[in-house]
Amino acid sequence: MSQSLDLPQVGDPKADEFLQELAAIQQTSSKRIAILGSRHVPLMHQHIIEMMSYALALSGNRLLTSGAIGTNAAAIRGAMRADPKLLTVVLPQSMTEQPPESQRLLEKVMHLVEKPEHDNLSLAEASAICNQEIVSRCDQLICFAFHDSHTLLKTCQEAEELRKLVTLFYFD
Repeated sequence: MSQSLDLPQVGDPKADEFLQELAAIQQTSSKRIAILGSRHVPLMHQHIIEMMSYALALSGNRLLTSGAIGTNAAAIRGAMRADPKLLTVVLPQSMTEQPPESQRLLEKVMHLVEKPEHDNLSLAEASAICNQEIVSRCDQLICFAFHDSHTLLKTCQEAEELRKLVTLFYFD
């Protein structure tokens, strides 16, 4: 018994999206992949994110993230284990504005971009700007969020509008 695939037809708005995803799967060259997500991540999920980041970097992909605890710290740890040269961390504010546990991890990052000009903004405002910069630098966004993670969900929407490949995982 055979099954037919329900593929989009030419002219269908989903056809472009389908073809973009198919091309991304078939692409064998390295990509610039942004990994962003919530600060409030269970330990088991952090291990999974760290392993994924490690595997992506081992495959030669360049990884971008921010410097927060949780998802981003797990992505940093994984990339640092694989190849620190393939990791870029863009902070929403200066290093001095980061929590001490983040600072200890960030001190080891080779490609670190600080934004001291955003120190006077709220963390939410600075993070939104930071996420926009990260998305502008990537080919693909992998995001880990909750359904009420407004800043992250807005970042995913903006990435889609820029025709980036977006993979969104929900914790809840």
